[in-house]
Amino acid sequence: MSKATYSPSYLRIHADKTIEEKIEKALHLLENCRVCPRNCGTHRKTNHDGFCHAGFLPVVSSYAPHFGEEKPLVGTNGSGTIFFTHCNLKCAFCQNYSISHLGEGHEVSFERLAGMMLELQGLGCHNINFVSPSHYVPQILKALPTAISNGLSIPLVYNTGGYDSIETLELLDGVIDIYMPDFKFIRSDVADDLMQAPDYPQIVKSALVEMHRQVGELTLDKNGIACRGLLVRHLVLPKRLAGTKKAMEFLTKKISPDTYVNIMAQYHPFGRISSSSPLSRRISSSEYKEALRSARTAGIHRLE
Repeated sequence: MSKATYSPSYLRIHADKTIEEKIEKALHLLENCRVCPRNCGTHRKTNHDGFCHAGFLPVVSSYAPHFGEEKPLVGTNGSGTIFFTHCNLKCAFCQNYSISHLGEGHEVSFERLAGMMLELQGLGCHNINFVSPSHYVPQILKALPTAISNGLSIPLVYNTGGYDSIETLELLDGVIDIYMPDFKFIRSDVADDLMQAPDYPQIVKSALVEMHRQVGELTLDKNGIACRGLLVRHLVLPKRLAGTKKAMEFLTKKISPDTYVNIMAQYHPFGRISSSSPLSRRISSSEYKEALRSARTAGIHRLE
């Protein structure tokens, strides 16, 4: 598939006005917030007191071409990242702690968010990469028609922690071209301890199935740039706490052995990890090699 022949799916739903119905439904989710699986019930059009502390307008920490993402996203001109402030997970070891936990960022209008997308496209970025978007799906949808009307035409990447509700993901069907979820944990006790979400393993599994249903395996153009599909990230943790073996087996059996997976080695004890925690150190080379073997043994062959 060449870049010249690929047309992002959101152009079609914009043309037939389907996106307007999606926006209306998404904004309704904010009234007693159930945008994500936390289901806080906060009226986000007036309050900021839900788990994520996000309100009605989007809050952005930064936006710029990013060259540290996966190769199919970066290409030669970078991935056009928009880093959203706050988070619906708030992992204890988050490497973006000041953004996700402390709220570093600035509130922007929907028009300004659309402008950011257009600026990144103008800089030659291969895609618009929404980083930590789960709690801002209604706001993203609200901003899109303005961006599309002014010429947005590159793929949209949903770069998420994986804690996404099916109801919200269904609103993104036909909008998002590339899903890039984390597959963080396979054990409920670990997820409960590190991000107060014991249901994370079940939620992320359901989300992965829905994302794959919408976009399928990752498809690249003739230059190796991603156009559409699912790309899964898995961060290796000390002491096998991420459950790599079982996570890779799930991807092979329930999603596809052709799933593009990035087995990541860059774990650092950021955030609020205590010195007595098994997460107080980086992973060893043997732990990382074991994770790679687990992926290959499970049948995953498209590895970053």
